[in-house]
Amino acid sequence: MTFRAASDQIEVPAGVGLTAVGMAWVRARESARHDRLFDDPYAEAFVEAAGGAGAVTGPAAVFLHFLDVVASHGVHRTRFFDDYLTRAAGEGYRQLVLLAAGLDTRAYRLSLPAGIRLFEVDLPEMVTFKQTVLDARHATAQTERITVPADLAGDWATALTHAGLRTRERTGWLVEGLLPYLDADQAAHLLTTIGELSAPGSLLGFEYQAADTWLIDELRATPELAEFARLLKGGLDEPAVGWLSRHGWRVLHTRLRADLAAAAGRDASGPFADGFLIASRR
Repeated sequence: MTFRAASDQIEVPAGVGLTAVGMAWVRARESARHDRLFDDPYAEAFVEAAGGAGAVTGPAAVFLHFLDVVASHGVHRTRFFDDYLTRAAGEGYRQLVLLAAGLDTRAYRLSLPAGIRLFEVDLPEMVTFKQTVLDARHATAQTERITVPADLAGDWATALTHAGLRTRERTGWLVEGLLPYLDADQAAHLLTTIGELSAPGSLLGFEYQAADTWLIDELRATPELAEFARLLKGGLDEPAVGWLSRHGWRVLHTRLRADLAAAAGRDASGPFADGFLIASRR
């Protein structure tokens, strides 16, 4: 299944491309709240270009059937990593890399210091869809934005360095919403490659599952979501903190979604074992 843009000339890639539109929908809903935790002015435009909220059908209906849990995760994840990237930029990190950037618009909506170079790596089809929508809205990036069309299953590291990543400088990495769609070997390989490209002091942020697999189990048990559930591979097959510690990273900060929700005065639906972490390259 694909989402076809309103122009009928471009498409969001099938598979994980569906989740990018779904997360844009979550961010659009949050941005419309009076007590919003962030404001994404382009999220609604992506959903409209993909066919509107009515296009969220079939496998992508996970964002309806499991709305409370998915929305809670997506909202607090977005805010946590907004703060992470803003803080890193303020602490002197001048290159930020978003792997599987999807329909992220942080280059447009975050207030970052001058001199930041923000790299967005994703499939060529995703990059094209996203840029077409942004151009139609006359969006202007607030920082230097460098798009890197590349398949993360291939040699994305070469594409990223050719695009200008300076591996001798500290980098702030964000791997958001990706690891659950990789199997253990793929996830380990991706994180190992990041480590090889990272100067000492570089930062890495991603989400993790502390214990409970309720949501994934429910998805796999729901027949109409079988196609979507097959995309989920589980990521690392061991606790993320242990893996990072053994591979040259020092975990600086971890937060469970439930704690973030409580701090924001929000309800956190479903089990609360999902969280977010930041690590530093030793």
